[in-house]
Formats: sequence, structure tokens, C-alpha cells
Amino acid sequence: MRFLWSALLVCLLASVLSADAVYHFVDPLSQPAWQHFYNNEYDEAIVDFQKEVEDHPDDPEAWNHLAQGILYREMFRNGALESQLVSGTNPFVRRAKMEVPPAVRDRFTKAINQAMSLGEQDLQKNPKDIRALYALSVAHGLRANYLFLVEKAWTDALKDATASRKYSNQLLEVDPNFVDAHIVQGLHDYIVGSLPFYMRLFGFLAGFHGDREGGIKALQLVAQKGVLSKYDARILLAAIYRRERRSQEAIPLLKELSQKFPRNYLFRLEQVQMYSDIGDEQDALRVLAEVEAMKQQGLPGYANLSTQKIDYLRGNLLFWYDDLDGALSSLQRATANSEQLDLGTAQLAWFRLGQTFDLKGEHKNAIPAYQQAANISIQSDIGAEARGYISSPYRRKLTHTAPENKG
Repeated sequence: MRFLWSALLVCLLASVLSADAVYHFVDPLSQPAWQHFYNNEYDEAIVDFQKEVEDHPDDPEAWNHLAQGILYREMFRNGALESQLVSGTNPFVRRAKMEVPPAVRDRFTKAINQAMSLGEQDLQKNPKDIRALYALSVAHGLRANYLFLVEKAWTDALKDATASRKYSNQLLEVDPNFVDAHIVQGLHDYIVGSLPFYMRLFGFLAGFHGDREGGIKALQLVAQKGVLSKYDARILLAAIYRRERRSQEAIPLLKELSQKFPRNYLFRLEQVQMYSDIGDEQDALRVLAEVEAMKQQGLPGYANLSTQKIDYLRGNLLFWYDDLDGALSSLQRATANSEQLDLGTAQLAWFRLGQTFDLKGEHKNAIPAYQQAANISIQSDIGAEARGYISSPYRRKLTHTAPENKG
């Protein structure tokens, strides 16, 4: 699964604050819109968020919610809510560019600009306005995700991530007990601490040195004691644990999230990856079989999961456990109808198919698969790597008994 750089760039806070003078922290799941959101039902969530904007046109958070729903729907469609993209030691900036229709871009931009404008207006009236500070922190975080995933403007994205951090710092100065605000500090510390040294020298990062372990501890605090962002923190921790080769710690979180959001199949698919990472092939295959059964039963949320996706995941898993015949069979089924996959997964499926043929000593059969992977028009490193294997067959350098953090 590839759970977004977006998840790791800066938090997208699913927050609900009371409009009263006294701020009440309300669990987002008390509102149907967020139930839809966390269960990947973005069309329904966006309808609810649009109604919220119409009912409260001067509330910056309402506009943030609409922008978040729009962005996440596109991320889901593009396969960007899955963790392969933050696995292993790959730098964050390798994420493929996300294709978004112009009308969707315009709608997102309008919503985020309105949120920022209203937040600034409220802040001018009261520099200690918690709602305004929170809204501005969220808005800059959302735009950071958009700039990185859609525009591939990672420098501008980091600027917005840093602006989000600064607004969150101001919020905590006003209210040190606002535990949920620590999610921004935690993500920012982790991200900056994970960047190459030369990237940390940018002027807008002055004063921010990053702290990977400190960032993780901040996220753990929000996951345990937060209200508004506790689910976001748990999701983020699961993705980070995989990146940090601590997949065993992610499994309980993912089990809990699967129970909390039963229509979101991504949390079960994540478990497959985590079990695979720790060398537990049988449990990885068991969970994948459960997902396949739920798909066949047409259970809510699973009916739209493509069989090709399941075939790719099984083929990828078997590939790393050296079951090349099993991998080949699954990957051939996945690529036979690759148009049913998002472009990123389709490219990975063709790429892995070529590698499987190479390991079986059938380079002639591998070449067309690599060509298919290279011809998929997304901005990622996989296409270039596939082209390289056309002339120089893939060889596995090490024996993989536990395919830790292999996408």
C-alpha cells in the first residue's frame, strides 16, 4: 500500500470545532461526513462538506473540509493513499506526479484560498483566535500536499508545511493544552529530520532542524490523547513505522483502524504489507485471502476493489518470497486487465512482472513487460528503472527471507 507522502508531508487534520465561544473538542466521527471520509466514500463526504460551506460560508474550517475532501478523492483515485510510496529508504521527493482535472484543481484552489482569506481576516481581529490559527495551519498543510502531489513543487510545498508549523506553534502558545496541534509539530519534525542535509539549509527552514524520533513521539501523544486528529495520527504512525522498519508496531494500529472503519479496505491491505515486512508470509496471505473473500461477497467498501489489485498484491508478495511461479501467475492476471488499476499500480505490476521473468531466466519475455512499465505516462522513477532492465536483466542481489519495506 502506498500511504501518501501527503500523509508524511504534513497532516491533513479532520477537525471539528464548535462555533461557540467556548471551544469544544468533538470526535470527528460524530458527524456523517467524516464517517464517509475515513471509509473512502469521498463523493458522499464532499456532498456533506459542500452543504457545510453553504450553511457556514464565513467559517474557514468549513472551506478546509471541502478542500480536504476534494484532494483526498483525487489521491484515492490516483492510488496515492498507499504506503509503498513512503517505504524503504526512498526519499520523499520520488513520489509520482498526480494527474488532476483542471476543474478539480480550480475547485480545490478556490476552497483553500477562501479558507486562508477568512482565517487571516479573523486573525486580524484577534491574533489569539484559536479557530483562525487552527484553520490557517490546516489550510497551509492541505496546500502543501497539493503542491507536492499535483504540481510537484516540493520547495513550495515545504514552505507551506513550515507555515503550517508556525501557525500551530502560535496556537500552542495560546492554548498549551491543545494536544491535537502537536500533530503538525510531529510531522514537521519527522519530515525535516528525514530530508537530506542540503535541503535543510533552505532559508524557510531556518530554526527547524528536524527530529525524527521526537516527531514520532509527538504523533504518539496525539494518537493516545488527541480528539480531533487521533485517527490521522494513528494512520500516520502506521506509515512511518513501515518507513522506519518498525512494521510490527504498525499492525495493532491497522487492526484497530480496520475495525473502526470497516469499509476502508486500505487498512487491511496495509496489514498485508506489514506482515510481509516482518517475514510473516502466512499471515500476509491470510489477510489478503480475507480481503478477497470480502470482495467476492460484495461487502460495503469492497465491491469496488478491483480483482487486479488483489492479484498484484499477491504477486508482489510471492515475488519477494521467491515463489516465482505463483508470482508470475498472479502478476499475469493483474496485467491482463491493467486498465482496471490506477496508473501507479499498473506500472508496478508490469515492472514486477518483468523482474519475475528475469529471475526465471526468461529475459525475452521480460522485455515487453518492462516496455509496458516504461510507457505508462506518470512522473516516477519506475519507468526509468524499467528501461534500464530492458538491456541489462534484473538480478536479485540478496536472498530475501523477509521482504522488509519492499513495495
